[in-house]
Order: sequence, then C-alpha cells, then structure tokens
Amino acid sequence: MSFPRYPKYKNSGTEWLGAVPTHWEVRQFQRCVFVTEGQVDPEDPRYSAMPLIAPNHIEGGTGRLLLLESAIDQGAASGKYLCKAGDVVYSKIRPALRKACIAPHDCLCSADMYPLRGHIGLTNSFLLWFLLSDQFSALAVLESQRVAMPKINRESLKDIILVVPPANEQNKIIAFLDRETTKLDALIDEQRRLTELLKEKCQAITSHAVTKGLNPRVAMKPSGIDWLGEVPAHWGLVKLKRIAGVQTGMAKGKDHGSRATITVPYLRVANVQDGFLDLETVARMEIPVSELDRYALKRGDVLMNEGGDFDKLGRGCVWDGQIEPCITQNHVFAVRPRQVSSMWLNAITGSEYARFYFMTRSKQSTNLASISSTNLMELPVLLPPVSEQEAILSFVAKQIACLDALTAEAQRAIDLLQEHRSALISAAVTGQIDVRGQADQQLAAAS
Repeated sequence: MSFPRYPKYKNSGTEWLGAVPTHWEVRQFQRCVFVTEGQVDPEDPRYSAMPLIAPNHIEGGTGRLLLLESAIDQGAASGKYLCKAGDVVYSKIRPALRKACIAPHDCLCSADMYPLRGHIGLTNSFLLWFLLSDQFSALAVLESQRVAMPKINRESLKDIILVVPPANEQNKIIAFLDRETTKLDALIDEQRRLTELLKEKCQAITSHAVTKGLNPRVAMKPSGIDWLGEVPAHWGLVKLKRIAGVQTGMAKGKDHGSRATITVPYLRVANVQDGFLDLETVARMEIPVSELDRYALKRGDVLMNEGGDFDKLGRGCVWDGQIEPCITQNHVFAVRPRQVSSMWLNAITGSEYARFYFMTRSKQSTNLASISSTNLMELPVLLPPVSEQEAILSFVAKQIACLDALTAEAQRAIDLLQEHRSALISAAVTGQIDVRGQADQQLAAAS
C-alpha cells in the first residue's frame, strides 16, 4: 500500500531527520521530554515487591513488553528508577537501544533504562513510536559511541532533536501505527509459530528414525527401557561407555604455576548450538603446553553441552576441525566414538529419547540443569547394522533439508515483515508519509 506525502515540507535543521511537514514543530529532547532523576532507595521496603522492567523484558523494535517480574523475584537490590503508569521506559545501553515500552502501571525500571514522560504537547505514545524509529535508533547508536560506557547518556539525550505534530495529528498517527503494527505482528507471530512447528517436525523425524527405523513392518522387541519402548528386534543396545570415550573441557582461571603455557581457542556453551557451531566469537584460554594433546579436539568428536538452560542440556554437533588447535571449556563435553560413527552418535544424542535421559539424570535448579560425565556415559545407545545406520542418516538428512528450506522461507517472510514494520514506523513519525486519511478511514470503519 502506498501513502501520500504532506503538501509542504521544511528543513528540520538536522541532517539525520531531513525535511519534515511545515506545520510540525522541531524541538530539543529536553524541551519536550522529562527524564526521571534519582534512584529508589534500595533499603525502602515499599518498592521491593513492585514490578521491575529491565531491557531483557522488552522485545527489540516493537514496543512490546514480554515479561513483568517483581524486584524481589529478579534479585535486584539497587539501581532502580520509579515509573508512573503510562511512562515510556527506554533502554540506554548500546546492545538494546531499540528497546522501549509503555509502563502498564506504576513500577520500577532498572538502571539500564530511562523513565521518560512527554510534555508540552508531546504524548507518551508518540514519543514511544519516535524512539523506535530507524532514524532515532541510528542516532542513539552514534551518540552512545561517543562516550566511554556503551550507552547513551543524559547529556547526549537532551540535545537530540524531535519532531512534534499537532496533538490531534499525533493521535491519528498513533492510531494508525497501533492498528498496522498489530496486523504485522500477527503475521510475524504466525511465521514464527511455523518455524517452531518445523523445528519440532525435524526433531520428531530424527527421533522416530533412530529409534524405530525406516521399515514400519520390521519385527520389534521390548527395549527394556520404559521411556524408549519397543525397538527393531535386530538392533543392538549398548551403553555409551562401551563404544565411546568422553573428554571433559578445561576450567577457566586455573593457576598453572611455572609451567610453560600456550594460548588456544576454546569453545563455550554459546558456541555449541543444536546441530551447528556458532564460531563468530571464539574466546581464547591459556593452558599448559603439556596438556594441549589431552584437551585438543579431534575431527569426529561429538560436542555436547554439559548444561545451562534446559534447552542447552545435551545440545551439540559433530566437530569437523574448523579451528586447530582448539579445546573446550569444562561445560562442553567432547564424546570421542570408538565403535560407532560420529554422525550416528550425534543423531542419537540429539534425539528425544536421549534428551529425556539427560533431563532425568541431570542436577536441576531453577531453569538450569547439568549432567555429569559419569551419567552421560550410561546413556543407552541403539545400534542398527552399519548399512541401516547410513540409510537412516541419509533419509533424515533429506527430510531435514526440505524442512530447512521451508524454515528459511518462513524466516525470509519474517525479515521482510519486520523491515516493512520498521519502515512504516519511521516514515509515519518523521512525516515522510501522511497517514491522517488512513486513520480517519480506520476510525470510521470502527464506528
């Protein structure tokens, strides 16, 4: 859908904002936005049970509040500002500069955020949309790079230029954006649900193939394990320790004394994803030269996370020697196959039955779990004949390739919808499009 432009424009006087509608006001941030001063006393018991908003509670770029927890639940003892219902809560730290939302009621916000309140003709809702615009976000990033700390400070914020349409026009722009972004968000959520369903389908295909095989008419036998059920009668079932060894990683911060050391790359839990490696950021660690052979990864090692969040437990992939030498931190296991292929073992450890085993054998606390190498080595591993393993792996690879193509298509749709959403917000709040007619039509249709 195309939108008209305003009849007349004027120079805003600032390069990043460009031309704006003639009848819009151009003001400094400090002239139309009040920033809350002073932090709440951490000893004041009145505030401990109040909801606390932090950057991780807000969805980037959308203005949506995802989660609301009390200060007590978050263990936040200090660094909190008091917000009133309707205030705009804006993240000031560089990685999260596109995070802002409207406080749903009186609450607290963390020291990483500013509570903002529009005044002198600027409504909070219009301020929120302006903060989420591409133009303001790009400027905020630039300003945050001018200071030592990775954030936008109050001094930088107060001199930023804003545009303020007449009040009735702000309301029309707000109504338009509320309606249009709600529709776009629904489409984005639908595509995200599709990607989750495709991910679950991949998991189900793999799990069924590695526990039941490809022939639905094959003779079955009890596995002897309640949660595994029946398995093909001609398959073997052995404990992992009989067909592989496990290598634990190196703990950080160890004192190596006077021994000669070498600095090498190491993999953390964040590097070991579900079925692939994220090697964009690889840290380095100093270890004794004499221990490099012991901890160095070898091609074909099956990497597995010892724990972390529940979804990270047992997550892993096959190491193909992308970095040499390379070791793992102590929270990442390297399982080294002896009598089984790396690919088959990786398929088994990524299956639902193995994940269930890891969860039932793990130490658990709130949202966290970890499994010991001893329990890991007790994992029962199904062993079809080698030729059947290869056929199953080939089938699974083809099925997953098709599902991955569908997932990529859904992700492209998400990216395009998000780009359209951002462009629409930016164009509306800077006056590059005139949405007053659309807002009037929406109002008429609703009445």
